[in-house]
Amino acid sequence: MKIMLINGPNLNRLGSREPSIYGKKTLDDMITSLKDKATELQCEVVARQSNHEGEIIDWIHDAGDCSEGLLLNAGAYTHYSYAIRDAVSSIQIPTIEVHLSNIYARESFRHTSVLAGVVVGQVAGLGSIGYELGLQGLIHYLKGEG
Repeated sequence: MKIMLINGPNLNRLGSREPSIYGKKTLDDMITSLKDKATELQCEVVARQSNHEGEIIDWIHDAGDCSEGLLLNAGAYTHYSYAIRDAVSSIQIPTIEVHLSNIYARESFRHTSVLAGVVVGQVAGLGSIGYELGLQGLIHYLKGEG
């Protein structure tokens, strides 16, 4: 089973970007941990990160063609990118939205997720472990156990 992980803008700065909010782990650290978890769960994770909306959209389309599921941390695009929302709704695979911080406990502009209506679930506010929980939830969903 192949799962695509797409990380959006500024997530390449993890580890140095506001560690009190996002933690001290780098994106590479989190991807390594997630791939280890994927091996335990007998699946493969392909990870990508971009600061560019169009590239993220292209990768979402690719995920729909070559993956069974998608983990997506769209970063700030979560709150306003209808183009990314439309890309997610255009693919025929389940998507889990993941956020390191609790977007609902932060600034009011972060309280809205335009993606929420087109994903099968969300994990927010649990830090890096949220990626692993999102992967477990996605596999559970794909097996029809959710």
